[in-house]
Amino acid sequence: MTEQNVAVIGGGYWGKNLIRNFAALGALHTICELDGQKIAALKAAYPDANAEGDFTAVLTNRQIKAVVIATPAALHYYMARLALLAGKDVFVEKPLALAVAEGKELVELARKQGKILMAGHILEYHPALLKLKELVKQEQLGKIQYIYSNRLNLGKFRTEENILWSFAPHDISAIMFLLEEVPLTVATHGNACLNKKIADVTVTNLSFAGGIKAHIFVSWLHPYKEQRLVITGSESQAVFDEMAENKLLLYNHKVNRLNQQLVPYRGKAEIIDFNCDEPLRLECAHFLDCISSRRAPRTGGKKALAVLRVLAACQRSLEKSGEVICLQ
Repeated sequence: MTEQNVAVIGGGYWGKNLIRNFAALGALHTICELDGQKIAALKAAYPDANAEGDFTAVLTNRQIKAVVIATPAALHYYMARLALLAGKDVFVEKPLALAVAEGKELVELARKQGKILMAGHILEYHPALLKLKELVKQEQLGKIQYIYSNRLNLGKFRTEENILWSFAPHDISAIMFLLEEVPLTVATHGNACLNKKIADVTVTNLSFAGGIKAHIFVSWLHPYKEQRLVITGSESQAVFDEMAENKLLLYNHKVNRLNQQLVPYRGKAEIIDFNCDEPLRLECAHFLDCISSRRAPRTGGKKALAVLRVLAACQRSLEKSGEVICLQ
């Protein structure tokens, strides 16, 4: 074990991936999971890690320097708060909390305790998105005009939070990361098909300074899986497709005016190369580096709080049938 001893709280769908990565990085100290069958299987897979069913025991264990919270979103604030109060550095999966006031409290508590608070906005560690941001910064797409992002699948259905809070944090954080801006306004429409008051499908429109528009379409009622972000500039367009073999493509399509008519010219897609490291491994390694260096994480509490504010504004709009909500 290392001085970065980490306890992963939750061994479910995503927790298993975090456990795998922290074990590979040599920092996994404890796996905390209530389900007896899950903890037995995880202990068998990672015999060098401690198995624990009591979160309180993790908090009082002085050997554990940091906790990684991969529990349902409704528990994020409660567990992160207790961990910070216990003097642990904290990596909490998105969203940081389900209320802005709770997020603000966590950010302030981390500051007072002198502890690392990091949120799991994994796309900001994805090599393809990092390369795309490089293209944007170098103005290879020209002036950015429009962005859309689709995150669609059949399931996983949740009852603690709606599709907006489950899927859209990824897209909100990615778009804000690319533009280095917070939207001026948001408007969200949605529909609850399976459970009353829990939206299964939402479409969100965002407006940014300088006239840039974006929209985010998320659904867990889609017949196939799609995770795609398209960014259109005045000179070219880029497609980041998480499901494709070639995840980042650049299109040099042009629109010409011929006899007073606009005529599209379709250029060939250019495959953009980037390193293929696993985004989650990079994210976990970054958290460990922040523990050691005491540097603020790339997706620290303040950035996670900014995403949370946008989410909360989208939720207000959703509850008001798509009313435009101003953030600034």
